[in-house]
Amino acid sequence: MTARTEHLMKLEQEVGVLIRRVRRVIGERALAVHEELQPASYLMLSYLADHGAMRSSSMAEAFHIDKGAISRQVQHLADLGLVERTRDPEDGRASLVAATDEAVRRLTDVQEHRRKFLDERLGDWDESELAAFADVLHRYNSALNQPTDR
Repeated sequence: MTARTEHLMKLEQEVGVLIRRVRRVIGERALAVHEELQPASYLMLSYLADHGAMRSSSMAEAFHIDKGAISRQVQHLADLGLVERTRDPEDGRASLVAATDEAVRRLTDVQEHRRKFLDERLGDWDESELAAFADVLHRYNSALNQPTDR
């Protein structure tokens, strides 16, 4: 086994740990926003808060899931009072979905709390280490987002 293969195996292992941690954190964040908020719906709500009002079809493209799944999650969010639907001014037959002001406030509170937590846990990392890690992680994600021939 080459050193590169060993490094790739270690990378896969560490990414696996990261994925499990992210799943747990998303669940925790969802509960902090609303006690009935489902983790998958939390991701959608965060996306709406960051990107503004959009059609469900745009969300389906962004999340690479079918419109039915989006519709169920949007309904869940609407039932919790976290999103609102309005007519699309460009096409009256369609509607736009947007995070409510209260949802944005709750998300902001959760994100600030998480940022403080990270700052405490990574307190011994200096700014250059934080920047380097963020840059490498961005490079990793960008490389994996490239289209493949397969």
